[in-house]
Amino acid sequence: MATEEFYSKLVGKDMFTDKGMYCGKITDIEVDLQRFRVRSVIVNAIRGSYLHDLVGGQKGVIIPYNMVKAVGDIVIIKHVSASPLEE
Repeated sequence: MATEEFYSKLVGKDMFTDKGMYCGKITDIEVDLQRFRVRSVIVNAIRGSYLHDLVGGQKGVIIPYNMVKAVGDIVIIKHVSASPLEE
């Protein structure tokens, strides 16, 4: 459930994949107001981070909350990898 306290604790945390790759800092969350649940987290993919390299430098990367595995001093998400595009 998304509370103001949960929001304030989540925003600003560092995010890593479950394989230890740094993704960036959480800048915001998206909440489903009908169910009062977090829908996704928005991450500032810091230059040089795994996520920054994966998304080509995009800002405000949206990560579905069902990818979040743990929230503590840091946030851990399921590891994602890019599959090569077929020509």
